[in-house]
Amino acid sequence: MPLPTTERKMFDRLLEKVLKSLPPAVSELLEQVPVIVDDEPTEQILREISAGASTSPSELCGLHWGIPLGSRSMLDGEPVLDRIAIFRGPILRLSGGVRSELRKQIHITLLHEIAHHFGMDEEELEMMGYG
Repeated sequence: MPLPTTERKMFDRLLEKVLKSLPPAVSELLEQVPVIVDDEPTEQILREISAGASTSPSELCGLHWGIPLGSRSMLDGEPVLDRIAIFRGPILRLSGGVRSELRKQIHITLLHEIAHHFGMDEEELEMMGYG
């Protein structure tokens, strides 16, 4: 079920503010890695990640697709399009509808997925407070 337009607009405005607040080096990276925003993860995404996931599907706030920068090789074959997905519904639920908490969760989710792009795993992110 789609999110109400007001929640969607509020989320998107806050995401824009978070994106504008990122350091220039991170902003430059995002010019190379598209950020896709959807209301919820699709059934296909949930099936693909459910095998080894420690996160409940209703809590999946974001996802990075691609090969982390430090793991790339000339032997990888056809390149995979790097991209980051951010899911409004889980982030809105996690924030409890509190605007300041919503902005914080958007920021954490975005940095979490960018860190995956650089090759950081869940354990490293947890140690940094972005788990």
